Amino acid sequence: MSRIFRPTITRRAVIAASTALLAASLAWPAAAQDLKLTIGYQTVVEPSKVPQANGDYEKALGATIDWRKFDSGADVIAAIASGAIDIGYVGSSPLAAAASRELPIETIFVVGLIGKSEALVARNGSGIASVKDLAGKKVAVPFVSTTHYSLLAALKHEGVDPKSVQILNLRPPEIAAAWERGDIDAAYVWDPALGQIRTSGEIIIDSAKVAEWGAPTFDAWIVRTEFAEKNPDAVTGFARVTGAAYDDFLKNPSAWNNSSENAAKISRLTGAKQDDTELLLGGYVFPSLAEQASDKFLGGAITQALTATSQFLKEQERIDAVLPDYGKYVSARYVEQAALSN
Repeated sequence: MSRIFRPTITRRAVIAASTALLAASLAWPAAAQDLKLTIGYQTVVEPSKVPQANGDYEKALGATIDWRKFDSGADVIAAIASGAIDIGYVGSSPLAAAASRELPIETIFVVGLIGKSEALVARNGSGIASVKDLAGKKVAVPFVSTTHYSLLAALKHEGVDPKSVQILNLRPPEIAAAWERGDIDAAYVWDPALGQIRTSGEIIIDSAKVAEWGAPTFDAWIVRTEFAEKNPDAVTGFARVTGAAYDDFLKNPSAWNNSSENAAKISRLTGAKQDDTELLLGGYVFPSLAEQASDKFLGGAITQALTATSQFLKEQERIDAVLPDYGKYVSARYVEQAALSN
């Protein structure tokens, strides 16, 4: 008769095994509840400011979010590159520059095609009535921003040598202060600085006109690739909440007029005047969540736009080289998943 081997199990071993099993069973919920991320936003008037104000992102993601305000896309890119933020709001020009530098980022949501929400304003009495009058003048713009790109594109279209214009690199708050002091003749910027300076100036052109001239711009949300790979559900959740706000705006525009609570929340977050909500209504072409993954946006056109923008920036000696393909910097998978579960 063969002997059956029965290992001796001590009480200490049982306790250790039970403890390990309990820890394993609690690990996933704890990780989900302990998710922390940092999001860099800008003071642009757009629908996602409402769920940000409401705390909807925190509720949907089950996360603690550190919201950090930035004055330009270039600053957001620098923060992304250093790992200081996980998700950030940028314009197409700094995004193209960052992708051309091969930073590990992905474009995950298109905020909208920029129109009247960004504009070139000339000071009253400056003698500037058109883009051609900018020669010899002081013009402020945040460098490597969508407005910088639009300004350079407008100068090129009108045959004005950029070297004949004194272009100053100022962030939006600095533009408003310089305008107040009388230090600049014109500026190409977005709200709330745009709303401040146009009270004593005249809009010469806006980005809708520059888009007609062949240089469209857009804003987008991007994510660090490393964060997205580790937290794909969080990125999808972010896209879902953002898309829900855009869909609500598109379906119920009256709920977003300048007397609405939505407008008040946007005003508090951005510093824009609540009466300037028309910038929200007419300043962008906002895609719905269902449209995000289409060929018009993340499914194709955005990659093409990044290529074209990079080619222009190379011509202007703003970047060193243009990549053969920008597809790896654009991802439609998160908006596709968000739309399926919406």
